Order: sequence, then structure tokens, then C-alpha cells
Amino acid sequence: MSDHDDFGAFLIGFVVGGVAGAVAALLLAPQSGEETRALIKDKSIELRDKATEQAEMVASRANEFADEARTRGKEAIENVKKTVARKRPAASTGE
Repeated sequence: MSDHDDFGAFLIGFVVGGVAGAVAALLLAPQSGEETRALIKDKSIELRDKATEQAEMVASRANEFADEARTRGKEAIENVKKTVARKRPAASTGE
């Protein structure tokens, strides 16, 4: 669970840092309005691509976690069934 929390914190920091850096660059760079608009467009495309890449990575990891949870759940159910079967008394045949 700790790895999942660390990854989420990293992802949030990555996005916030990217946005803060882009805003700082735009505000501090001495450019004309047209150049600034072109830069905003380029940066927004770059940020969108990075966000898409991160979202795909998150989805992939989520699928891996889900598959692992399903596998562990099935194994746990099988172990419980085996344990219950061993502890059940044999059915009596004489009545």
C-alpha cells in the first residue's frame, strides 16, 4: 500500500511542478503576445501528452494491482475451502 501512496504523491508533485514551471516560464519570459500564445500552445500540448502518458501508466498499474488482488483472492478462497474440507467430520452412514 505504501508504494501506491508514494506513486500517487509523485504523480501529483509531477503535475503541480510541471504547471508551476510552465506558468513561471510564461510570466518571466520577455516575449510578444504572439510568441507567448505560441509558447502556451506548445506547452499545453506537451503537458497534455505527459498527462496522457502518466494516466496510461496509472491505468496499467491499477490493472496489475487488480489482477494481483483477484489472484490472491482466488488463492485465499481455495485455501479456506481446503481447510474447511479437512476439518469437516466424515458423514455418518449408519442411521
